Amino acid sequence: MGKRSRQRQKNQTPGRDNRDNAGWGAGYADIIKENKLFEHYYKEQGLVPEGEFEEFMDAMREPLPATIRITGYKSHAKEILHCLKEKYFKDIQELEIDGQKIEAPQALSWYPDEQAWHTNMSRKIIRKSPLLEKFHQFLVSETESGNISRQEAVSMIPPLLLKIEPHHKILDMCAAPGSKTAQLIEMLHADMDVPFPEGFVIANDVDNKRCYLLVHQAKRLNSPCIMVVNHDASCIPTLQIESDGKKDILFYDRILCDVPCSGDGTMRKNIDVWKKWTTSNSLHLHGLQLRIAVRGVEQLAVGGRMVYSTCSLNPIEDEAVIAALLEKSEGALELADCSSELPGLKWMPGVTSWKLMTKEGQWYSDWSEVPSNRHTQIRPTMFPQKDPEKLASLHLERCMRILPHHQNTGGFFVAVLVKKAPMPWNKRYPKLRKDLSSSSAAQTGGSQAASTPAGTPHLPESAVGEQEVEGPKGTIDGEAAEEAPKGASLEQEASAKQDGVCGPPPSKKMRLFGYKEDPFVFLTEDDPVFTTIQSFYDLSPVFPKLNVLTRTHEGKKRHLYMVSKELRNVLLNNSERMKVINTGVKVWSRNSDGEEFGCAFRLAQEGIYTLQPYIRSRIIRVSVEDIKVLLTQENPFLSKLEGDAHAQAKKLGMGSIVLKYIPNPNNPAEPQCPIQLCGWRGKTSIRAFVPRNERFHYLRMLGVEVFRDKQGQGQKQRVEEKEGKEEVGDEVEKEAEEEGAAENEAELDLENGDENGSSEPKMDTDNQGTSS
Repeated sequence: MGKRSRQRQKNQTPGRDNRDNAGWGAGYADIIKENKLFEHYYKEQGLVPEGEFEEFMDAMREPLPATIRITGYKSHAKEILHCLKEKYFKDIQELEIDGQKIEAPQALSWYPDEQAWHTNMSRKIIRKSPLLEKFHQFLVSETESGNISRQEAVSMIPPLLLKIEPHHKILDMCAAPGSKTAQLIEMLHADMDVPFPEGFVIANDVDNKRCYLLVHQAKRLNSPCIMVVNHDASCIPTLQIESDGKKDILFYDRILCDVPCSGDGTMRKNIDVWKKWTTSNSLHLHGLQLRIAVRGVEQLAVGGRMVYSTCSLNPIEDEAVIAALLEKSEGALELADCSSELPGLKWMPGVTSWKLMTKEGQWYSDWSEVPSNRHTQIRPTMFPQKDPEKLASLHLERCMRILPHHQNTGGFFVAVLVKKAPMPWNKRYPKLRKDLSSSSAAQTGGSQAASTPAGTPHLPESAVGEQEVEGPKGTIDGEAAEEAPKGASLEQEASAKQDGVCGPPPSKKMRLFGYKEDPFVFLTEDDPVFTTIQSFYDLSPVFPKLNVLTRTHEGKKRHLYMVSKELRNVLLNNSERMKVINTGVKVWSRNSDGEEFGCAFRLAQEGIYTLQPYIRSRIIRVSVEDIKVLLTQENPFLSKLEGDAHAQAKKLGMGSIVLKYIPNPNNPAEPQCPIQLCGWRGKTSIRAFVPRNERFHYLRMLGVEVFRDKQGQGQKQRVEEKEGKEEVGDEVEKEAEEEGAAENEAELDLENGDENGSSEPKMDTDNQGTSS
């Protein structure tokens, strides 16, 4: 296996230089960026302003600039921005390589608070300068710890247009790989002082494997308000929540509908699209896109917003879907005017006329021209509205088209829909909805639901999923409008069946695809695990014990997680209805050594910002210098802490602790955001349990420069030093090492160890970057 791998590397070497000269996201330099059909199609459609077509095509052939977005919550994001500007961007501006001046990263003019930046630097240039190499290491490390996201500029637009408030219930219908989902979570947590915002994000994707990519992205933000589910977005189940003792249908305040598309706006980074692009892609996708959009607006609350977006410039996937949706809504939906919402963003208004072309090159401008043998591939909803009055009432010009040559981005389409009234096929049958609520209220939900594995919905549910969309589906395909209410009644009947009115026995399970997930089991208030946790950490009386869950029914609970109250409501009332992949943020982990010190559970760094407001003991207030010591030394003696922190630590017994830094507004040179770290108070020493990339993040915020040693050397020294470590809490240390598993990205450059057998990364406390 090793031999084959080496052989493959050997064979791949020659193409390397071509990729080095491209932007970070580029590759495949040997693919010819030509597609005559693409050029002919878009010229004929007239989507690009007159005289700009050549410029448009030239931009499409250029590699896409690398774009980064500063993530995390507001006060931390400000510190990272300050670090980027002062430590990296300043120096890059004056840098010259091979006589060529390097273009410094530029802020995206339309993104709020300078939180998004783009750069044209290539891999080859980055390797030629130690300063740029360090900048690259910074980006890699901060991305791992979730403080920076690599995200295409245009992909940042939809979440901004949703106008999210912390109390909003949000559905992301086609969420993987998760960069937009991360934005949604950040907006929910706009106020860092509120550990549990009232809102939540349910992120869905049809692909089981991509759901785990989504989990990885979301987990970096450590939010108790995110749930990842695995469903087909076009028939995603209607969820229920308990409200005032009754079951209600869950309607979302905000929905992001970023549908699967042909992706011709991504040609600058997905170079194989040049080769594969054909007009039949959009004809095949139109029906699915419309079904997903219909399912979205059905689940949207009246007064709510849904953003429909694609990374395609094709009107069949864009305006045609929006026009069909608006027509079927009979006035229940309208396009919002967003012209003033992102000042600085250049965009073209949506188009009102377009034509269809088959892959053979035949054009159709009206449904009446389509021969009957083509009716299965070409549908009436793909054509523009011909009636001028009706067309004007749709306001398609409010859609936003982003063209690549205007601001050096990818191509993109976005439309913002506001729901003014219930959808017509739902409105006509309010009685059935009422019956559904009352019949479901009669069901025993609560604790019974909690004990059932979330990933095993019953067979009738698959029937519900198919039928729920049947009514709108009928209207989508151009059949009579009367079909809609009929389909809606099917939906209601099927839902009623699923609630136990009639149907197959519950023992019949539908076949699941992908991994079988562990159950989500909520603890009761009198669960024995809380006895020692309560006394050891002196938890506040308002601590929401009911929001704590574990992933096992039997045996010892290894980890404890927390979700918000609203997500608990969703989980308990829908465990048979949806396949949950992941939810909750880890707050405690079992540590068998801890039992002798008073508590078998130690704090987990992931959940410290969620949990800390409820902890009233085991807290040590630390200074900037204390944090530097704790993060740069393996196991410092208590005496290494400054006087105040040392005195606090001496009063505490052995075990898990919170290390808390509170900013001093009178000293602007120090970080102006709160920092909370998990730690362990040993017999004579103290240490921080922080994953390595997070460690790097906090050190950079404190002005300490950390960088990687030549491969292998740092690793070797660390192994030697570990052997001389203090033995207290060995198992805890081992667990912490496992959890800081992102430890494969970079190695610290280590100096000589201190007298306690621990070592420090090289540091540079001034603002200049040091060369490695």
